[in-house]
Amino acid sequence: MQHRVVSLQQLDAFLQYARSKPELAERLKTPMDLSDLLRWAAECQFQVEESDVIAAMVREDDQLSDAELQQRAGEEARKLRNFIPG
Repeated sequence: MQHRVVSLQQLDAFLQYARSKPELAERLKTPMDLSDLLRWAAECQFQVEESDVIAAMVREDDQLSDAELQQRAGEEARKLRNFIPG
């Protein structure tokens, strides 16, 4: 568990670092693959793994209210309906 906390701190530190630099902050605004994000973090000397990104997403979801979670679920359901043919 200690490794997970340290790893998640690396992700938080990387995001804080990237947001503090205007040119990097702009890059954060563009959609990118997870592998691109992990590679970019490594280039900036941060040790971030796929599981860290998933843990951060879970942590973010845990902080949402029930209403916010329902809204997000509705948005995701609409995306699926538009994707599924028929």
